[in-house]
Amino acid sequence: MTSRPETQGKIPCTLELESALGFNGSIPAGLIVHPDNQHLIYPLGCTLVIENIATGKQQFLSGHTSLVSCLTVSKSGRYIASGQEGYMGFKADIILWDYEKRTLIKRMAIHQVKVERVAFSPTDKYLVSLGGQDDGTVVVWEIPSGEPICGSQAQPPSAGVTHCITFSSTKDELFFSAGSNCLRVWELDRANRKIWPTDVRTGQIKRVVKCLEVDAEDGFLYCGTTSGDIMKININSKNMASIFPEKERISLGVACLKRLSSGDLVLGTGEGAIVVMKDGGKKPLKRLEVEGAVTSISLRGQGHHFFVGTDQSQMYRFNYAEFKHELIKTCHPTAVNDIAFPFGLSELFATCGHQEIRVWKADTGTELLRIKVPNFTCVAIEFMRDGKSIISAWNDGKIRAFYPESGKLIFAISDAHNRGVTAIATTSDCKRIISGGGEGQIRVWDVNKETQTLVKNMKEHKGAVCCIRVKKNDLECVSASADGTCIIWDLQRFVRSQIIFAESLFRAITYHPEEFQILTSGTDRKVAWWETFDGALIREIYASDTGSINGVDIESTGQFFVTAGQDKLLKLWKYTAGDVVAVGQGHSAEINRVRFCPRGRHIVSVSADGGVIRWKVGDLQ
Repeated sequence: MTSRPETQGKIPCTLELESALGFNGSIPAGLIVHPDNQHLIYPLGCTLVIENIATGKQQFLSGHTSLVSCLTVSKSGRYIASGQEGYMGFKADIILWDYEKRTLIKRMAIHQVKVERVAFSPTDKYLVSLGGQDDGTVVVWEIPSGEPICGSQAQPPSAGVTHCITFSSTKDELFFSAGSNCLRVWELDRANRKIWPTDVRTGQIKRVVKCLEVDAEDGFLYCGTTSGDIMKININSKNMASIFPEKERISLGVACLKRLSSGDLVLGTGEGAIVVMKDGGKKPLKRLEVEGAVTSISLRGQGHHFFVGTDQSQMYRFNYAEFKHELIKTCHPTAVNDIAFPFGLSELFATCGHQEIRVWKADTGTELLRIKVPNFTCVAIEFMRDGKSIISAWNDGKIRAFYPESGKLIFAISDAHNRGVTAIATTSDCKRIISGGGEGQIRVWDVNKETQTLVKNMKEHKGAVCCIRVKKNDLECVSASADGTCIIWDLQRFVRSQIIFAESLFRAITYHPEEFQILTSGTDRKVAWWETFDGALIREIYASDTGSINGVDIESTGQFFVTAGQDKLLKLWKYTAGDVVAVGQGHSAEINRVRFCPRGRHIVSVSADGGVIRWKVGDLQ
């Protein structure tokens, strides 16, 4: 019996997004200090996060339908503007937000595929937007009506792509754009609804400009280049005044820059360093390394403090006087593959991805531990029931166990599977590990600190094993595979007890808390209930309209379960009725895994964009 519960009954409510562990550091100038100096604004997937610097409290602006590609805040702090990256052949939205009310004012769509940059005029009168490589236009919008005034091609036919745009510091009718061999000063004629470009004369010097900064008096424009130098442009004459440093250029280019009130320049480099340099200086005055290429620098007040974002999703706070920094936020820069909670403990959880495992404090989002294994990807993780070790599955074919407090390696099982370890589970007595591999084999291991012994190799699956769950009494386990089968195994005789067939590539499986039924999900977009006794199908429902269901989990009482997958939505269901209770939207990429915390009051989901989101479900029960 197959049903579509979304179309029946009352409309489901919205899941409350409580906190987000993540920061899309790859967006240029994506980390901004609000002019009130109390809040940080940054993108996470298709959501904008407003975070109080002192308390860490987060608020969310949701409205984008795909990845946020740029954002800016008006000089007064009243407005926020953000653009998104859409799909080929479709227009990309720009959204104008009211900062005080935290509401959407206007949705504007004119650019094709992607919005590259947005910038407000000094008095919040206009907004200028720059389209991406497939669009190549500059458009001026009236604020707050959101009506387009005029537009033009961003660069002449002989030039390359335009990368950045910024407004004058004092004039609403003057703004600048720059890119590959292209540097322009634009003047707005509001009466005639025209913008007039003037190309800056740079002589024989050809550069690719990635960032722009205008001084407070509108005297000079500073252009950071991929060649590692800075072009200083006289705005009045539209000529290049100088280029510096001439000899000791910045390694891997100047990715972002800010001019302090003292006249010094703070540069973010592609190499991963913050550099302080005099205007026209020959060499850096100060230098401090950070992790990842710098993509954002945002000043707080007069620049006594400033915040830095990197493409490795690291966020730093700098004290300029002492020139010291502290890491205030970090997250996975690439896809997160799995989540695990310690047995009975909701305050901590672990996530894994490319090259690393991280342990987080749930309520604050603080990173407690980071375990690095260079060049390999952790596919699945599990805490031993006693909490004394983290068991992890890696794509190099090894099973690695780590101490959860120090992160030191306890043991590693080499060649556990010859096509990578793809699933992992542990028994409640902490003496055995059950692993699944890319070749389809299920292997049972007896483990302790000194020895790790293969007990049995069970081969029935023809495709990669995606998920393994073990019964509480350790006498039985169930495995789901991409070959369209789920197998219930007898862990005493090491033989198959039951097998389930479906026209689906299974992605996730879980036992009901009373263990008389199992729940499966996969690429057929269905969630199915099965009897553990004889493997009979009880019912199945469509849980998604557009893509596979990658994660499913049942809360401890068995009243609710949660699903998530390629449609980027998280859905909370009643287990018995099969009705959708609530829907959560916040991820911008497909959700890879989802888990209830042991107390059942929160849900944690992880996605392919590196986001880790914590959802509040306590009031729904």
